[in-house]
Amino acid sequence: MKRLNVAEVVIPITNHQSPVTPVAAKILVRAAAKTQGLTDTVSDVLVNFTNWLDSYGEKSWDYQSFFAGRVGGRAKSLYYRHRLVGMVAVAPMIFCEAFLPSARRLFHHPIRFPIADAQYAMGFAFLYEATGDFSQLENAVHFLTELKKSRCRQFKEYCWGYPFDWVWRGGTIKRDTPLITTTPYVYEAFLQVFQLDPRDEWKLILESIARHAAIDIKDFRTSETASSCSYTPFDEGGVINAAAYRAFVLTSASRVFSNDEYWKAAERNLNFVLENQNPDGSWPYAMDGVRDFVDHFHTCFVMKALAKIHAFTGHAATLEALRKGVSYYLDNLFDTDGLPKPFSRAPRLTVYKRELYDCAECINLCLLLRDRFPQLEATVETVVGGILKDWIKPDGSFRSRRLYLGWDDVPMHRWGQSQMFRSLAFYLRQARKASSDESRVTSAPIHQHSTLNSQPL
Repeated sequence: MKRLNVAEVVIPITNHQSPVTPVAAKILVRAAAKTQGLTDTVSDVLVNFTNWLDSYGEKSWDYQSFFAGRVGGRAKSLYYRHRLVGMVAVAPMIFCEAFLPSARRLFHHPIRFPIADAQYAMGFAFLYEATGDFSQLENAVHFLTELKKSRCRQFKEYCWGYPFDWVWRGGTIKRDTPLITTTPYVYEAFLQVFQLDPRDEWKLILESIARHAAIDIKDFRTSETASSCSYTPFDEGGVINAAAYRAFVLTSASRVFSNDEYWKAAERNLNFVLENQNPDGSWPYAMDGVRDFVDHFHTCFVMKALAKIHAFTGHAATLEALRKGVSYYLDNLFDTDGLPKPFSRAPRLTVYKRELYDCAECINLCLLLRDRFPQLEATVETVVGGILKDWIKPDGSFRSRRLYLGWDDVPMHRWGQSQMFRSLAFYLRQARKASSDESRVTSAPIHQHSTLNSQPL
C-alpha cells in the first residue's frame, strides 16, 4: 500500500460544473469557512494514519474478539440460554473489556474484516478525489482486490459476512454467512471506485451484488405496502437497519442498471423503515418486541440509507422521516459536550462512555445531510474537533473507546479505525470541494433553477 503525502500533491479542480442554487451556494461558502481551520489538521492526521496502517497491517483484533473464539463463544451462548449461569461465564470477558482491553489477545487472534476493507477502499478513493494523488486510487484498488478474495464462496453471487462465528440470542451465525449489513459497504466501495476508474470486472461484481441482495436476501410482508428483509439468507427478518441497507442497495442498483424490479423491492423495504419509525423520530433496533433499544450508530445506519435514497429519488416521505429522525438524533444521542453518546435507550449496562464508531458514523451522517439540515454543520465541526483533540494516538491510529476509567487503545479495523479514516477522508474531500466551489461561486453567475449534487453514493 502506497503512503499518502498531502503536501506533495496538487488539489484537483472539481469536475462538478453545474450551476449552483443560491441556497446551495450559501451552504458551500459557510462550510468552506467553518472547515478551513480543521482541514490542514485532518490532512496531517490522514497522512499519519496511512503510515500507521502501512506498518501495523490490515488484520486486527475486534471488540468481538472476547467472544469470537471457542471459549468466549461458548460462554456467550450459555449466557443467552441460561442467563444467571451465563453471567458468571461471561463475567471475566466483560471485566477485561472494561478494565483490561488488551486481554483480547488471550481470547482470539487478529483477522481481516471485509467491512473494514470496504471502508478503507472508500477512504482512499476520497483521498484520491481530494488530492489528485493517483497512488491513493491504487490503494483503493488494493482493498477491492482483497475483497474479491474474502467473498462468501458458498454462494453463487458476490456477498460478504463476518470472518468468525457470531453468537447472538438466536443462535450462531457461522463465519462467511452473508450479512445484509456488510455487503452494502462492499457494493458502495466497488461503485465508488468504478465511477473513478471504470473496469468491466467491477461492473460485473456490482451486478452480482445486486442480484444477491434481490434474491438471496428474503422479503417478509409486514403490511400492504411494506416488507422487512432477512439479515442473512436464512433468518426471518425484522431488523430495521437491515431493511434500510437493502433498500439503499436496490435503489442504487435500480438506477445504475435501469432495473425497475429492484426499485419495487427497495420501496417495500423503505416503507418498512418509514412505517416503523417511532412517533418521537427514533427507530428501535428490531420489531421483535425484545430488541427495542435505540443507539447511536444504528440510528446513523438507518438515516444514512434514507439520505442516499432521498438523494436518488426525492421521495417526500423519506425526507419527512429524516426531518423527524434528525430532531430526535440531536436531542437524544449527544452528551452535554456535543459529542455522541452510545444509547438513548440502552439494552443493558455498558462498560464504556464513548465509542469511536459512533463518532465516525456521526461525521459521515452529518456530511451526507447538512445540505438538507444545516444545523448539522455545527455538529460535524464539534465532533471532528473532539476527535482531533482527544482521540489521536502518538502512532497515528485512533483510540477505540473512552472507558469510564481510561481508554481502550486496542486498534480494531472493523470497530472504528476504518470508519473514522473513511469519515475524515470524506470530510477532507468535501472541504476541498467546498473551497473549490466557493471560488467558482464568487466568479460565476448564480442560476435559479439548477441543483446541487455533491453527495457521494
